[in-house]
Amino acid sequence: MVDYIGISDIRRIVREQGIESLIAQIATQIEADYRRWGAFEKDARIASHSPVGVIELMPISDGRHYTFKYVNGHPGNTAAGLLTVTAFGVLADVETGYPLLLSELTIVTALRTAAMSVLAARWMARPDARVLALIGNGAQSEFQAIAFAHQLGLREVRLYDVDPAASHKLERNLLRSRATQHLKIVRATSVADAVRGADIVTTITADKRNAVILSPEMIEPGMHLNAVGGDCPGKTELHADILLRPDARVVVELEAQSRVEGEVQQMAPDFPVTEFEQIVRGAAPGRHHAGEVSIFDSVGFALEDYSALRVLHQLVQEDPRRARQIDLVPDLDDPKDLYGAAVDVPGLSIRHDTPFAVARTAGGAVQ
Repeated sequence: MVDYIGISDIRRIVREQGIESLIAQIATQIEADYRRWGAFEKDARIASHSPVGVIELMPISDGRHYTFKYVNGHPGNTAAGLLTVTAFGVLADVETGYPLLLSELTIVTALRTAAMSVLAARWMARPDARVLALIGNGAQSEFQAIAFAHQLGLREVRLYDVDPAASHKLERNLLRSRATQHLKIVRATSVADAVRGADIVTTITADKRNAVILSPEMIEPGMHLNAVGGDCPGKTELHADILLRPDARVVVELEAQSRVEGEVQQMAPDFPVTEFEQIVRGAAPGRHHAGEVSIFDSVGFALEDYSALRVLHQLVQEDPRRARQIDLVPDLDDPKDLYGAAVDVPGLSIRHDTPFAVARTAGGAVQ
């Protein structure tokens, strides 16, 4: 039997743990895993693109556990009442190859994306950062706001989306959340209005195109840019000149993946970037000086899903009632008799006391 976390299960876990606490647990695990970067087999994700979206597989292993995530991104889905992003994932034991946990990752991806965003900001943003601009107020925006409010001590969040209904939804949910009730919430009239004077700017838009969400004149010295939405080839949010600023510095997750999918896909192959693991391990500073424009070019990397699945698995180990069990893998008395598991023959028994097992019916006839 394999542990299974479905939507109802993850909702119970979120209620039990508290959303801000669960994001913090995932962030702590992600940081710990980035510190042991060299232990992982790392590959860019495998993507299948279509004119309307992308389907991806994101595998990783540290030699003890193997995980993968299936995830899609279809910006047009919302017009049909469907989610832009859905996901599920598996945590497996490398020694046996058996899956240990099958989990929904649609909600968990939003949790781990927020966890990674706030973790990067803790290392890269100015320590006195208190004002967040959220550009793109769709499905992941609440998670971002809650993470930053809980872990960075925000005082103010500015909201902007081309769809006013999305901003209204986000404002309503933030006012209801215990973690964000203290925030000053400002509905901005434009992107420029939202980012003016902001310390941290998160862009988390969904359109699969080379968009210019932030333009060079909007950027102020000392800002931290958390560019989340540009996460596949042909999809960007920042004007290339922002990355070329002499006071700017770009940090990525896995360089090989970000060169293809991130904001840096716009740049020359030798454009300098820093991998986040270098910062966490002390090989590079998080911020060189207060006036630096720090850019976290976040596309999402499999290590972060690995970390989230490890947190969920640990929670289930502590209390098995947090998951259900499903018969995803056959449980056989004779592991060589897969046929016996597949075919139910009334009265069939197997003799195992001869070199060639002979199947007989209850009446004794050889089958």
